[in-house]
Amino acid sequence: MIGFKKVPTKLVLSAFFISIFFILLLYTDTVLNKPLPEEEIKITKNFDDPLPIIKNKLMHQVRKGESLSVIFEEKKVPLNTAYKIFNADKNNVLASINPDDIMEFNYLGDELSSIEIKKDKTNSIVIQIEEKISIAKLKKEIQLIQSYGSGSISTSFYKDALGEGIPDSVIMDFAYIFGWDVDFIFDVRKDDKFTVIYETEYSGGEKISSGDIIFAEFINNNERYVAQRFYDKYQGKQYFNEKGENVKKAFLRAPLDFAYISSHFNPNRMHPILHKIKAHNGVDYAAKRNTPVKASGDGVVSFVGNKSGYGRTVEIKHGGNIKTLYAHLEKFNKKTKVGAKVKQGEIIAYVGDSGRATGTHLHFEFWQGTKRTDPVKVQLPSAQPISKEELDKFLSELGISLQKLAEYNQTDNA
Repeated sequence: MIGFKKVPTKLVLSAFFISIFFILLLYTDTVLNKPLPEEEIKITKNFDDPLPIIKNKLMHQVRKGESLSVIFEEKKVPLNTAYKIFNADKNNVLASINPDDIMEFNYLGDELSSIEIKKDKTNSIVIQIEEKISIAKLKKEIQLIQSYGSGSISTSFYKDALGEGIPDSVIMDFAYIFGWDVDFIFDVRKDDKFTVIYETEYSGGEKISSGDIIFAEFINNNERYVAQRFYDKYQGKQYFNEKGENVKKAFLRAPLDFAYISSHFNPNRMHPILHKIKAHNGVDYAAKRNTPVKASGDGVVSFVGNKSGYGRTVEIKHGGNIKTLYAHLEKFNKKTKVGAKVKQGEIIAYVGDSGRATGTHLHFEFWQGTKRTDPVKVQLPSAQPISKEELDKFLSELGISLQKLAEYNQTDNA
């Protein structure tokens, strides 16, 4: 009998090779891929430890009619603490609390640690709440930073100076300083040049003032005006020109800021309402309603009220038999009363259109005795010059400003 040799089928062979492949794969994974080491986690935080004390604060703005006792009660200051504070105030420092003061209540956790009463940006009162209460006045250190600005007139002094980054208040002070020689409403010309060095106060990195002018220069219609700040021991802060003459005059040429002349002094003017020749014995300044009107010079108020075609009117008597008149007003300053003393630049009233007026404007008259003169052209007397004993000191300060000006100009032209 012939024997047959058993030959493996294709299916069996395929199964055999697949099995070998998986065996090799399992072996490789076991040898080459060692198991990850176990990670030991240690807990180091003891959850019984106390949480850190958190600082927080509560702000309050003092309202009219409020007292410290009322505020303390509202902010839940313990009665015992409030009693200690009042008892510690031996010098009545806390009696100066005023509306709009800012109170800052500082806490450590739930415990009140201090109270700061901020009077303004630099002055405050600090109450330290410890075993023994302490109350002290605090004045922050002030830094003076000098700045420089310059430019030329293209549209108006105010807009052009603002465009050069000069602060609004510095622009107004600049116009006030030169306002006795230059009418910034009427006299300014295109291409006139202005330069100013001013200082700004900072405290703790915060700006606390808009700046005080140290030196100013204005070239108006090719005429140069200079003003150097100087603290005269007799007159206080004043501005003087290069000769030591006071730039201040006894009267302002224009009693309001940045309006324009709508009608000049004219003895033969045709009246716009009466339609007949009637002398215009003053200057009309067109301005928006309620624009502040300033006293042209130091004096005493001699009239406040309605005056026929003038409408609401204020009259001020000055030295040297001079009187100024302000008419067509909207309203008066509450302090403007007959017999009241006023200082140059003090607000006395506001622009309106009362009386016979075609629109809102100020009618301004300048009387010398019984004669009315043109306030734009009248020769204004000057204030006192610098004292001879302080002239050298002034010239030294002026020299420093002129040197700085040269350095600024050199930087600009570099």
